Amino acid sequence: MAHRKSPETGEQRSFVQKFYSRLRGMLRTNKDNDTPVPNQVKSALFGVAVGDALGVPVEFKSRESLRRKPVTEMIGYGTYDQPPGTWSDDSSLTFCLAEALTHKFNLSRIADNFVRWMEEAYWTPHGEVFDIGIATRAAITQLSAGVAPEKAGGTGERDNGNGSLMRILPLVFYIQDKPIQGRFDSTKSVSSLTHGHIRSVIACFYYLEFARQLLHGKDKFEIYGNLQQLVPEFLTSITVDPEEVAHFSRLLKRNISDLDEKDIKSSGYVVHTLEASIWCLITTDSFDAAVLKAVNLGEDTDTTAAVTGGLAGLLYGFDAIPNEWIRELACSMAIEDLAWRVAGADGRR
Repeated sequence: MAHRKSPETGEQRSFVQKFYSRLRGMLRTNKDNDTPVPNQVKSALFGVAVGDALGVPVEFKSRESLRRKPVTEMIGYGTYDQPPGTWSDDSSLTFCLAEALTHKFNLSRIADNFVRWMEEAYWTPHGEVFDIGIATRAAITQLSAGVAPEKAGGTGERDNGNGSLMRILPLVFYIQDKPIQGRFDSTKSVSSLTHGHIRSVIACFYYLEFARQLLHGKDKFEIYGNLQQLVPEFLTSITVDPEEVAHFSRLLKRNISDLDEKDIKSSGYVVHTLEASIWCLITTDSFDAAVLKAVNLGEDTDTTAAVTGGLAGLLYGFDAIPNEWIRELACSMAIEDLAWRVAGADGRR
């Protein structure tokens, strides 16, 4: 694909540079400040992007090869021949969703941003789209052709890749104060832009419920236990097929932290990605340990680490992300500006 300048870059650069110093002060993680929402948004967005960028160079590598030569720092090139700090479709579509949420919630605006990303390289790190999943491409092609947003995503059992889970996290800032039915309905509509099967929706719902409780300051083990009651009870109340809920039994009925690494899969299947991300979060004690554990599981390294990184960012905070990784991350100033604008949109929801 020809190298194209992202429409985002030139438009935002002067604004970001002008206000960068002010934003850094207002967004910096500090237990004594009074801006928790901007800090949380920043932690989530950077958590996703850093995890993604760590995984991009080794996507599709086997667990065995990464065991011999594990990722321990931000590297570059590899699978897609991209420089260090480059994030992929996981982060691009996360930022497209976040960008839409700087306005009043509108599913068509989110869809339009996804189309701009695929067709115009909007919200890309270097002005080109170099990675896109089959189901995501098919759905966005449908959106581009004018198909209604709620009908674009695949609904077959084979349409349960991780393409909606990987970019769903910003939605938590929109739904966090809604009743559970409203949270589920919004999650379903945003997932269904690209992935409409109930299994993908449940995965996104579980993930956002975990993120929501992290926003409320709860312990990760407490959250895990809470969701073992909350998620099945709610899904039963809306008559979701019990066989679909059963696909999540290792999260909902067992202690996933008791599983060995060999029992954790890291393919692009949505249940595998959700399980792996929660396992990495539960079995580590720091941001860097969680995302590196995710990357070194192999296979879909960027998405597993992005999904893990979003939760780890919320759990440990922005200051827990290694400074050298932030410095190497592409478009970090634009991401910081986006975090502030998402947080500032709270009154328009």
